[in-house]
Amino acid sequence: MKQSRAATIKVVAQKAGVSTATVSHVINSTRFVSQETRDRVLEAMKALDYEPSLLARALRSQKTSIIGILMPIMIYDNFDYYFMKLAHGAQDRLKDAGYDVLLSSFDNTLDDERKKVESFRLRSIDGLILLPTEGDHSYLNDNRKINFPIVLIDRMADGFEGDCVLADNYRGSRQAIEVLLEKGHRKVGFIVNNLKVTTVLDRIRGYKDAISAAGIAVDDRLIRIGPYDYQTGHDLTRNLLESDPGITALFYGDNLLTMGGLQFINERGIRIPDQLAIVGFDDFEWERVTSPPLSVVRQPAHEIGRKSAEVLLQKIDSPASGCEQHWFPTELVVRGSF
Repeated sequence: MKQSRAATIKVVAQKAGVSTATVSHVINSTRFVSQETRDRVLEAMKALDYEPSLLARALRSQKTSIIGILMPIMIYDNFDYYFMKLAHGAQDRLKDAGYDVLLSSFDNTLDDERKKVESFRLRSIDGLILLPTEGDHSYLNDNRKINFPIVLIDRMADGFEGDCVLADNYRGSRQAIEVLLEKGHRKVGFIVNNLKVTTVLDRIRGYKDAISAAGIAVDDRLIRIGPYDYQTGHDLTRNLLESDPGITALFYGDNLLTMGGLQFINERGIRIPDQLAIVGFDDFEWERVTSPPLSVVRQPAHEIGRKSAEVLLQKIDSPASGCEQHWFPTELVVRGSF
């Protein structure tokens, strides 16, 4: 009969005919134990239904084998879907390395982000993958409170110099505009969200640099910036096209804005690409079934997530190593919308 509630490490040692120290070495892999002895200990643990305390092991080793992943979750499904692809890539790699993942979200404010980082600290995680929001992140430099390595994903954070894994948003945006210009478009409108984060700022910079490099004066009247939501995409598209009928192409810096913009374009019966060329950012399934299918800038979300986990594992093994930025190229996926 199993004795799960009464079993202790001492009882396991007695049943296996070894010392309690040997049982501890088998559980924690802290010293070589012969395979024969190891098998006896494992058989005794199984017979007694003995499970070692994860908390006790963590206190002894100063490691919990738990990694935190923290991302701002917004109310829009498409936005969250991209973040979940990042998280899934990271989790795949961490699982292979024997780590459990604690995934959490915050409401896209710096104050809530700080509270969630503190809650992770209290849980004694071994490391954190963070997708930061806007604002000053110098609080992450406080080694008295942040006693675990942090790897930033998707974007950089103001005030914090840490390892970062992200897509080359600048190059992705610039390449999209360059292709539109090569096709003869001279008035290219740009609609993007108003988050003050590096991903958005890099996409704006890529748009402007491509225009300038072609010898065309950047016209800020062709740029519309607003909140990240469906209705904004609709309204900014209407406002932009009505303010300048000479626009022949639109570049959307975000997926949800693209959806809202397409609604207005369909309402007005504007033909794509005959009357208006369209390029979006991020590749979601719905963009492949529109008529015509949309051309987009694709980010390798799963690969970015996986790399962020690999970088964090390296930081855990070598805490004193320097910080690096790891860039992934984007891909312009040409379909039928230009």
